[in-house]
Amino acid sequence: MNEVVGRDDLLLLTLDTLRHDVAVELAAAGRLPHLTARLPGGVWEKRHAPGSFTYASHQAMFAGFLPTPAGPGPHPRLFAARFAGSETTADGTYVFDTPDLVSGLAAHGYRTVCIGGVGFFNKQGALGDVLPGFFQESHWEPEFSVASPTSFEAQVARAEKTVSELPPEQRLFLFLNASALHQPNWFHLPGATREAGDNRLTHAAALEYIDRHVGRLFAAMSSRRRCFAIVCSDHGTAYGDDGYTGHRLGHESVWTVPYGHFFLEPSV
Repeated sequence: MNEVVGRDDLLLLTLDTLRHDVAVELAAAGRLPHLTARLPGGVWEKRHAPGSFTYASHQAMFAGFLPTPAGPGPHPRLFAARFAGSETTADGTYVFDTPDLVSGLAAHGYRTVCIGGVGFFNKQGALGDVLPGFFQESHWEPEFSVASPTSFEAQVARAEKTVSELPPEQRLFLFLNASALHQPNWFHLPGATREAGDNRLTHAAALEYIDRHVGRLFAAMSSRRRCFAIVCSDHGTAYGDDGYTGHRLGHESVWTVPYGHFFLEPSV
């Protein structure tokens, strides 16, 4: 990462609430053509979330603690704050001297931009200001929220505008929190109803919706130079698994997440 940072643009796309099992099933069935075309080997890596809900998980990721590979470690990290005794800081780790990765990248000359999604990014109260507050520039509109059936399209349009407005020489770290998978997601499945509510099928339909539009985001982020992209879930969610519903709880469906990182080569 010491070669990547300063040379390439960076993208962190969190697919908020995405379950690992649903992501794997859809990829294997060929239902995520745009994502699997980018994922190494066309498959998701199984990892463990750093938190069981959005706020906790993103606080950890912004400190350099991305989802951890689901196997015995220690696992070297891509990014880490400088502190003595870290067992996961390796030669290839980008080490920053600020309290968080976002300000560390800003100190390295990056323009840091947040495109929010779920309520923790809505800037409508003190708590909703915390995570966007890490960034030099942040955006949130009702059209980006969990209640919008076209949330990801609107977020991608904002990302395209952000990229187009930057000077060519300016490096960019873009973070986008995709809200479409979070409840409510019933409106992404044709024939589903509000009364019937959300389930694994509507969750899967929301992921297919994201896949249909993610190519635009990848194209924008690679339109100026090579981009290093991280695509992952921040946590999963339960739909009646062992009697559990939702997240912010310690069930396998919440702690296990899909992850992938890869380069987006410039289109010109």
